[in-house]
Amino acid sequence: MNEKMTPFEADFHAYFTTDPNACVNLGVNDRLDELPDPSLETSEKRVGEARALLERTNLLKESTQDFDTKLDLDLAALMLQREIHDSTYTFNGRTMLQQKPTAGDDIGNGIFLMFINDPRPPKDRLADITARIGAVPDYLAALLTRLETPLARWVSMDLQKTVGLRDLFSNVQAWADTQGWEGCARLEQARTLADEALTRYEETLKTLETTQQLHVGDACAREIVRLRGVDLSLEELHGIACAFLKRNNQALEELHETLCERHEIPRETSIPDLQKELNKRFRFELPNDALEDVLERYQEERRRILGFIAEHDLFPVFEDQDMVILQTPGFLEPSIPAGAMVSPPPFREGTRKSLVYLTLSDELRDEHTNLSIPGMMIHEGIPGHHLQLATASLHRSVIRRHVEAMDQAEGWTTMLEDYMLDMNYMGELTDEARFSGKRDIARIGARVAIDLFFMTGNRDFLNVGIDCDVSSEDPFEAAGALLKAVTGFVDGRVEAELNWYSQERGYPMSYLTGNHLVWELKRDLTQAQKGKMEGIELDRVFHKTFLNAGNMPMRFLRKVYAHQGLIAA
Repeated sequence: MNEKMTPFEADFHAYFTTDPNACVNLGVNDRLDELPDPSLETSEKRVGEARALLERTNLLKESTQDFDTKLDLDLAALMLQREIHDSTYTFNGRTMLQQKPTAGDDIGNGIFLMFINDPRPPKDRLADITARIGAVPDYLAALLTRLETPLARWVSMDLQKTVGLRDLFSNVQAWADTQGWEGCARLEQARTLADEALTRYEETLKTLETTQQLHVGDACAREIVRLRGVDLSLEELHGIACAFLKRNNQALEELHETLCERHEIPRETSIPDLQKELNKRFRFELPNDALEDVLERYQEERRRILGFIAEHDLFPVFEDQDMVILQTPGFLEPSIPAGAMVSPPPFREGTRKSLVYLTLSDELRDEHTNLSIPGMMIHEGIPGHHLQLATASLHRSVIRRHVEAMDQAEGWTTMLEDYMLDMNYMGELTDEARFSGKRDIARIGARVAIDLFFMTGNRDFLNVGIDCDVSSEDPFEAAGALLKAVTGFVDGRVEAELNWYSQERGYPMSYLTGNHLVWELKRDLTQAQKGKMEGIELDRVFHKTFLNAGNMPMRFLRKVYAHQGLIAA
């Protein structure tokens, strides 16, 4: 390794662990008693530091020929460029930070993870959490000075999230009481002051002048896509979405005919109505008439999937890993439509543990049926996000453990939803599960269209061959009409989906983009290895190489396969 690489990695790591919440997410025991600094001055300082690190990557690349070192430097450069761009691009004449209230996330995320997924002794965690709660008034005052004509939708989201913080603080207090922690009185006092500050914040936030305009424009959108590591144009991405939805609808039509005959359902029944009928027939009945029963049903499915994988030796699953499956906390519900996964902290020693969140409500009961639960568990758990990100957290590269590559992560999981059905995981219910899965995965085609529209403001991106009215002047209503027409999601899920689409620019499109690129890579591997290996042997090589490479966008992952001689360079 280049002798200058080690100090660069240390400085790179230090830069990406400046934020206290990043320390919690990454498993770094530093600054755990602080809240993030929301000020624009801190953001500007970080931009300068990122630019200095970016210059060093260019110099280092000139002095090495080692494949992995060059790859790491390319990944580091991309991450730094994205950091700089995210902090500096403007729309409505202001940066995103000036228009985005973040109290719910900045306060809640770190505290919740220390509460639920921190191996340290309770007294240490409670001391840090209490310090964070104590810092809430100063944090909120600083946040309000940053905001200037925020986006109305984001104001509404943050107001929902701050309401959920009270329950989080209450749960922490109850835990402290059961632990007999000596700082309980200090925690209670901090909670009181934080609650008062939150009330003042909410009242002030409601009075701010807001804007409805969320689009960043064509040029900025193209740069956001590039910095996600995707080398496809917006037009190519739109074309991929149109083709995908057409194929998906054709598959649904074929399955519709098969299932209507099998279940003696009238052929004139529409696809959405067939979905409702299957949801009814394969409904998960709550043994104790409590929504929390769904969590145990997921645990049961998790055990079944692990047994199937072990029986067929499909994926390399290492021993020291675990998942916690829990209900989505209230402060996160506005941005988690049905389920999500928090990956294992990559710099924490010991068991690689993920959190799988499930959003539960009476309205969302049909999101958790005996047909959909397996797909959700495959996607979020093993062999999906948990396995890929837990394995990646063990990679020797400091840089790759910092990388977030959503086209790789979501491409992997959405590919697996089909692959596990191809491997007959659902047995006699394969057609029913595939129909349910195709209905649900249609969302990733709509996500590309909506992501592109939300970024650019170009309504033509919503035209993906689906018969629905997207003419509303309100971009959220127009996008919601498309999403509901494509998926049949209930209103609550539609609204939560649109919430996070609007804030995580370039992420929603990563599902289909990644799915397209992962299957393309698999086809190229199959073609290159023709006559050498095939079938399950080829699958195992594909899976092992994918998982062991670490985190990186798909266009970089192709270089790994080529370097190993598995596909053409």
